[in-house]
Amino acid sequence: MSTDRRKFLKHLGTSVLLTSASLTSLAAKEENEIRILRAEKRITPNDKIRIATIGMGIMGFNDTRAALTVPGVELVGVCDLYKGRLDRAKEVYGANLYTTNDYREILERKDIDAVIIATSDNWHSQIAIDAMHKGKAVYSEKPMVHKISQGLAEIKAQKDTKMVFQVGSQRVSSIAYKKAKEMYESGAIGKINSIEASFNRQDALGAWQYTIPFDQSVQTVDWARFQANAKVKHDYDKNRFFRWRNYREYGTGVAGDLFVHLLSGIHFITGSKGPQRIYSIGDIAYWRDGRNVPDVMSAVIHYGETKEHPAFQVTLRVNFISGEGDRSTTKIIGSEGVMDLDDENGFTIRKNKMAEAPGIGGWDSLSTFTEAQQKALLDDYNKHYTETQRTRPTFQDITYRAPEGYSASNDHFANFMDSVRNGTPVVEDAVFGFRAAAPALLCNDSYFSNRPINWDPVNMKIV
Repeated sequence: MSTDRRKFLKHLGTSVLLTSASLTSLAAKEENEIRILRAEKRITPNDKIRIATIGMGIMGFNDTRAALTVPGVELVGVCDLYKGRLDRAKEVYGANLYTTNDYREILERKDIDAVIIATSDNWHSQIAIDAMHKGKAVYSEKPMVHKISQGLAEIKAQKDTKMVFQVGSQRVSSIAYKKAKEMYESGAIGKINSIEASFNRQDALGAWQYTIPFDQSVQTVDWARFQANAKVKHDYDKNRFFRWRNYREYGTGVAGDLFVHLLSGIHFITGSKGPQRIYSIGDIAYWRDGRNVPDVMSAVIHYGETKEHPAFQVTLRVNFISGEGDRSTTKIIGSEGVMDLDDENGFTIRKNKMAEAPGIGGWDSLSTFTEAQQKALLDDYNKHYTETQRTRPTFQDITYRAPEGYSASNDHFANFMDSVRNGTPVVEDAVFGFRAAAPALLCNDSYFSNRPINWDPVNMKIV
């Protein structure tokens, strides 16, 4: 960041009024400059990145579309355990697209540089480790692990192979979150003390009641491969395959699906390595469809004081039948203001700073004394503090919105592809990804064990 920009942000954090338009214009200008540079950069045949997607469900198709917005990226193959999705991939991306139901065949191909892993959660870690050892760059959907015990092994695989590895919590690439981080670091809201974050839904899709195709059967679904790493094997169940997020055996519940997004954003903005203590409660309040994970969950998480930040607490909430509708919010509260992130593309800062004078204990207390004592105290107070010192300063809200049509997902993939091409650091490596995933998964452990859990965020292990 330039010296002028640092001065500008410091100025914002310490004092004066700023129209919302000026911050928005600054960010839009920067983003436009970045996009122009990317568009103008000539992509040679040597720069081309050939990718394959493993898991062509909702996120598989979404991730593939986002990846292909990056110039010089070509889709070579896809893998899925349901034949219908392989057929659909060929309809969308061409009859010559390579398809398979065995991810190992994708990893053996020499013409594939990088893979997107968008399978059920229980396969993320194993496929990622196998892919890195086969020389493939990896973009792994969140959470990067299904179990806490997998995290350090995956980090080790990335360090040993030195392959590019990025986790798919796209908000850490959002220009809104970058701007929010700059504002936070400039002191715009003072000293942080708490965060309130939620990710609510109110529709069948958001509650994982995904559509099931008419042709589903043991003939069109590779059920044995899907549950190959499960401890307990089940007979074929269409719900367990197409609605896998509802089951602990394959998914990670609302915590792994949505808490991890909230935590990724919080860690990115605050620079935190993670919390020390986690406790959660939950319930199946509405979607009584056979699922064995909650559809409503709340967590209280304590972050201790570190060199990166003061101590603060976080409350997280997910509600799958929220009258509030589909909405994600993160409210970072400090001693001098609050930063309210309403989604991946915008935020508002409302400053509220106490007067410089310490006050005299409040009028309720003062009024209980004799008139003589009241007068003496007020005279002394007025003698020592000016009117300016006694007055609470006022500030105009600072609002930022990303340019219309902006996509954090597209930028997240652009950052990943830049790393593949140039070796530049990814924005969400295995260590960052695990430090966001672990406390999310520990919310599940706390819920099912009905106890608080202590976590060592530096060494990434349960205490």
